[in-house]
Amino acid sequence: MGTLVVTEFVSIDGVFEDPGGAGSYEHGAWTFEYDRGTDGDQYKLDELHAAEIQLFGRVTFETFAKAWPSREGDFADKINHGRKYVVSSTLTDPEWENTTVISDNVPDEIARLKNETEGPILVAGSGTLVETLLANELVDELRLMVFPTVLGRGRRLFPEGIGRLKFRLVETRTVGPDGVLVQTYARS
Repeated sequence: MGTLVVTEFVSIDGVFEDPGGAGSYEHGAWTFEYDRGTDGDQYKLDELHAAEIQLFGRVTFETFAKAWPSREGDFADKINHGRKYVVSSTLTDPEWENTTVISDNVPDEIARLKNETEGPILVAGSGTLVETLLANELVDELRLMVFPTVLGRGRRLFPEGIGRLKFRLVETRTVGPDGVLVQTYARS
C-alpha cells in the first residue's frame, strides 16, 4: 500500500499560501527570502525522486504545469515525466504528460490509488485537496518545511474547523543557513 505524504512550505504561523509567488497573495514568494541551502534543495529532490506519484489539486496543478515543462534538470525531469494525478471537477484533458484526472468520488479514488501504489504519493500545495484528504483520514505523513517568518494572515494549512488528527514527530532537522526547519510527522 502506498503512503500519502503531504509536503508543504509553511510559515511559523501556519500560512502556506503562495510560497513561490505565482498568485496574488500580498506576501507571495515569501520562501525566496530565506536560504534553505543545498541540503534543503537535496531534501526536496530526494523527496520527489522517492515518490511514485505526484497528486495535485487543480490550482496547484495548473501552476506547476505552466512552470515546469520549460525547465531542465534532475528535478524538472522527474516532475515532468513522472506519474501525476490531478483532482478536478472542471479539468478534463490535461496537456502535461503522464497526468490522470480524478473528478468523482475523490476520497474513494484516492483510497483506491493508495491501495494500488507501492511507494509514496506526494501532495504539494493543493490546499482544498489537502483539506479533503485530512478530513477523510487519508494522509499518512506530513512533511513541513517551516520558514522562520510570521506572515500574520493568509491561508493556513490547517483551517479552522478541521477535526482533530493525531500525528507523531518522526524527524526534525534544520536545513540551510537561515534556520529553515524540516519536520516530519506520521499518523498516530
